[in-house]
Amino acid sequence: MTVVMNVQDAKVNLSRLLASAERGDEVVIARRGVPVARLVPVASARRFDLFPTELSDDAASASLAPLDDAELQLWGVV
Repeated sequence: MTVVMNVQDAKVNLSRLLASAERGDEVVIARRGVPVARLVPVASARRFDLFPTELSDDAASASLAPLDDAELQLWGVV
């Protein structure tokens, strides 16, 4: 079930909306009738895991290593 609520009503009913999302309902928050945000349960919003549960020592070291000049340039730092 989808619940649509304007911002002011959502502020007043936040606890109820959170409970609704926890039950699996989708909550759409609208500003002047135009949808601007969607409140969904965390478990259903998470589509993939960005971080594996374990990193090898090499992967951990590589992720913490300083960036070289070429990498810094890609990020616009140098």
